[in-house]
Amino acid sequence: MRRQLACLAAVLGLLAAGCGIGSTGPVRAGAPASGLREPGSTSQYAQLYFVSPNGIQAVTREVDTPATPQQALDLLLKGPDAAERARGLITEVPPIHGRLLAEAADGAVDLRLPVPVARMTGGGGLGLSQIICTAANARVPDGKQPPDVNVHVYEEGYGTPWTVRCNAAGNVVPVSRPAPSR
Repeated sequence: MRRQLACLAAVLGLLAAGCGIGSTGPVRAGAPASGLREPGSTSQYAQLYFVSPNGIQAVTREVDTPATPQQALDLLLKGPDAAERARGLITEVPPIHGRLLAEAADGAVDLRLPVPVARMTGGGGLGLSQIICTAANARVPDGKQPPDVNVHVYEEGYGTPWTVRCNAAGNVVPVSRPAPSR
C-alpha cells in the first residue's frame, strides 16, 4: 500500500510540475506571418506569371478591384517589381509592338496578339506562357476556375484562333477539339 501511495505521489508531482515546461515568457520568433489575408479583408489580387530559374512562377499583386484579363496583362507588361526582381524573377515577354488585347466573355478569354507567335522571341516559349496564364487567372465571367478557362489566341495575320488553357502548374496545354459527329 505504501508503495502505491509513493507511486501516486510521484505521478501527481510530475503533473503538478507541468511536464518540465518552465515559464519563460514571450520569446521573439521573427516577423508576423504574412501572405495570408486577414479575416474580413477586402483586398483583391491579380495573379501574374513571371519566370524564375525553376520555370514559370505565379505572383500576386494587390489591386483595387478584381483585375480583368486586360488589366492583369497591362501589369504583366510592366515587368516584375523590385521585390520580385530581388527574388530572381524576370519576364520573357518580348517587346511587343502594338497593343496586346484580352477580353473575357462567357467563361473564356479572347487574346489578340499584335504579332505572330513565330516572331516572338524563341517562337513564343515562356513569354507566351506568361501572357496566357496571366489572362486565364484574371476575373472571367461565369466564375470558372483558371484551369477551366479557354483562352482563344488570335495571332496577327491568321484568321482562325487556337485554344489553350493554363493548368495549375502554370503550363499551357492545348484544348482538344471534339471529334466531328457523323
